[in-house]
Amino acid sequence: MKTQFPIVLFCLMWPLTVLSQTSGEDNDWTFEECLEYALKQNIQVRKSELTNQSNQVNVEYTRAQRLPSLSASVHQNFNWNNQKDMDTGESSFTGSNNTNYSLSSSLSIYNGFSLNNRIKQSELDFESGKYNSETIRESVSMNILDAFLQVLFTEEQVKNSEQQVESTIEQLNLAEERLHLSVISQSDYLQIKSQLASEKLVLANSQSQFEIARVNLMQLMELPVSDDFTIVHPDLEDFINQDRIPDAQSVYRKSLAIKPQIKNAALNKESSTIEEKIARAGYLPVLSMSAGLGTGYSSLTDEMGYFDQMNDQINPSIGFTLSIPIFQKKQVKTNIAYARIGIQNAELSEIEVKRQLRKEIEQACQDVVSAQIEYEASQEQFQATEESYALATEKFEQGLINSVDYLFEKTNLIVAESQLLQSKYNLIFSYKVLDFYTGVPLTL
Repeated sequence: MKTQFPIVLFCLMWPLTVLSQTSGEDNDWTFEECLEYALKQNIQVRKSELTNQSNQVNVEYTRAQRLPSLSASVHQNFNWNNQKDMDTGESSFTGSNNTNYSLSSSLSIYNGFSLNNRIKQSELDFESGKYNSETIRESVSMNILDAFLQVLFTEEQVKNSEQQVESTIEQLNLAEERLHLSVISQSDYLQIKSQLASEKLVLANSQSQFEIARVNLMQLMELPVSDDFTIVHPDLEDFINQDRIPDAQSVYRKSLAIKPQIKNAALNKESSTIEEKIARAGYLPVLSMSAGLGTGYSSLTDEMGYFDQMNDQINPSIGFTLSIPIFQKKQVKTNIAYARIGIQNAELSEIEVKRQLRKEIEQACQDVVSAQIEYEASQEQFQATEESYALATEKFEQGLINSVDYLFEKTNLIVAESQLLQSKYNLIFSYKVLDFYTGVPLTL
């Protein structure tokens, strides 16, 4: 019993331990996990996938229109007649039944290539839908990246604010001691105390912005808001200040060949062109073939049995129908006019998509250049301000400068640190946007 009890206890506790560890790990989300979850849960992405399924069903349906149709029918009829015997004058009801069986089939032989064009159009619409779905996925991915970086930025902002508050608390304690020794004035002490209150307010605002960023990320992921939600902090040092010199034209040419919205617009234009061909087929004659096979049975034919009648009355048939349009009240002409307008609209949409892509890439390239310059300037400013603050702190502790000069240097440091942090994440996001247009997968 002494040997078995620890083993049983371990077996009971081990699943709970594993479950606890697993749930703790599940709360730490990497960027890739956030993105994967968001793409699975996003309604627009899921709707686009359903649209793709519908388009695929339509492709299979239009292809099946090449096959002949075949249908079977059975008709059973019962009749009753009131007959009067001329000799006796008596009336009586007599009944009969008739059974007919038939098979019929039809096949379109020529329809002005309308069916072939519809099949091709449905295939283009299917491919176009897949590119549209990919465009939606890319849009969701960029939103998740922005929200994820915003959480990292605001969290780091909170840490910086906490450090500033801790530093000011130390200075306030020192100032209180010096006030008791009459080394500094009451005014100097109160100024540092006021600075601490201001920094606590900044900390509270930073914490509020952090919580808002967390909620925004979870909502974009379609994840219920939870206090246990935390993210994994990636190493971002490799993404900082890569000293890029992007060429907008080069990026644009590469993006034209890979971006789904460009391919989607091109396929929509091609589909509109086919729509005109389908409309023009209305001017052409349609040739179709039909065939049938029928037989039947009637109870009125007493001299032949059921199966004898069925075999004797087999009636095969075959026929051809040529439909020639003569006057259709401008229906075909109107359809062609609508199709041409659709082509022009699709061409303009393609031009618009390309122009929008070019503008976005030009802006992204400029953002990278500006972000690099801003980060370098912010870094230099922070280093200089940090050195000046360190010197001011040393002088303040020695009583060589008053609280006004000291707090001025500290305020400059806080501003410089905030600007450096903002320029850092702005630079990282700018790099990621540029990579996005060149087809580089979004990762952190």
